Amino acid sequence: MCMDEMWMRKALEEAEKAAGQGEIPVGAVIVRNGEAIAYAHNEREQASRPTGHAEIIALERAAARLGEWKLDGCTIYVTLEPCVMCAGAIIQARLDRVVFGAYDDKAGCFGSLADLTVLPFDKKPDIFGGVLEEECEKILNDFFARMRAKTDS
Repeated sequence: MCMDEMWMRKALEEAEKAAGQGEIPVGAVIVRNGEAIAYAHNEREQASRPTGHAEIIALERAAARLGEWKLDGCTIYVTLEPCVMCAGAIIQARLDRVVFGAYDDKAGCFGSLADLTVLPFDKKPDIFGGVLEEECEKILNDFFARMRAKTDS
């Protein structure tokens, strides 16, 4: 198994935690030098925070752990293509790489709905989408199917 798949599986574990808490199941892991420095999952509902996305929480935790906001040399693994807020935060934090699982045609901003990397930022991450895509899509599809079933009954 390649390293990207290994770390994406850790992000999927975070997504499972989110689903168990009634949150949209998105998980993220930030890695530097082969070591996970931050884990997170969506917490918007529980924390009543519009910025409670897995990526934002992981960025905050990674910065706190490293004692600096610049996350050079880091890769974020996230189960769903980041939205405009998260993509912008990732670019501003200067991560080297973004590896995501499922593409998001409705909100993804690293190639699907939009691509923030085409803008002339000083530093842009390398983007790799579709890692364990089927597994990442499945956790989301299963979650939304359960939600629809609850509202239909």
